[in-house]
Amino acid sequence: MKASELLKAANREEAELLDKIDLQRLPEHLAVIMDGNGRWAQRRHLPRVAGHRSGVKAAREIIESCARLKLPCLTLYAFSLENWRRPQAEVDFLMRLLREYLKRELPAIHKNNIRLLIIGRSEQLPEAVRKDIQSAMSVTAKNTGMKLVVALNYGGRAELVDAFNALLQQVRANGMAAFQADEQTISEHLYTAGLPDPDLLIRTSGEMRVSNFLLWQIAYAEIYVTETLWPDFSRERLLEALVDFQKRERRYGGLGTARERARGLAAASGKSGRS
Repeated sequence: MKASELLKAANREEAELLDKIDLQRLPEHLAVIMDGNGRWAQRRHLPRVAGHRSGVKAAREIIESCARLKLPCLTLYAFSLENWRRPQAEVDFLMRLLREYLKRELPAIHKNNIRLLIIGRSEQLPEAVRKDIQSAMSVTAKNTGMKLVVALNYGGRAELVDAFNALLQQVRANGMAAFQADEQTISEHLYTAGLPDPDLLIRTSGEMRVSNFLLWQIAYAEIYVTETLWPDFSRERLLEALVDFQKRERRYGGLGTARERARGLAAASGKSGRS
C-alpha cells in the first residue's frame, strides 16, 4: 500500500511528498513539541489566545494525518509544569480550550479508533479538567488504532522523580534490600510505560532545545527542528519531516549501514588482493 492511498493530497507538493513516503519506515512513535502559538499571534497583532486557538486547529490536522498514515503512537506536548508561570488569565483559557477540544473532538477521535492517553501530574489539574480527560480516556480505552498521548502538566525531570519515588516505595514495601535498578525497571515506572520510545522528535518555531520533554525516552530519537510556528505546521510540513526522517541512518551508537557496507567492500578488496 502507498501513502497516497491513505492520505489524499491537497496539492502537488503534498502529492510529491506522499510518493516519497515508505509506509514500512515510518516512526513507531512521533513526539512533537508544539511551540510558537504566542509568536504566531504577536506577528499578526492578535492576542495570544488567538494563537492557541489556531494551534488547536493545527493539532487536529496532524492527529488526523498521523492516524490515517497508521502511525502507532503520537505524543503532543500540550502543557508543561512551567506553563503555570504564565498569566492566570492565559492558563484559565488554556484549560477551557482543552475541555472545549475534548468535547468537540472526542467523537471523531473515537470514530477513528484512536486511544487517548494523558501523561503528567494530572492530579494537579483543575477538577473539571481531570473529570473530562478521565472520561475521554475511558471512552477510548478499548480502541486499537493510534495511541494519542497528550502531555499535560508534564515535565521530564518530574517524570523521573515520580518514577524513582515509585521504585523506592516498591523496594521499601517489599523489603528488597538487594534491589538494583536497571534501564528496563526505570522505563516500567515512567508515565510512558508500555509505549515505544520516540523515533522522531519534531520541534516547531526553530528553538534548539528539548524543553524538559521526554528526557529519558528521546535518548536515541532523531530530532527535526523547523522554523515553522505551530499554528502554521500543516500536513505538508509533517510529510516533509517524515521524508527527512526516512533519509537518516539510525546508528544507536554503532556504525551506519553505509559505513558498514564500505568497510565490507574494503575488507573484501583486501582479501582479493592477497589471494
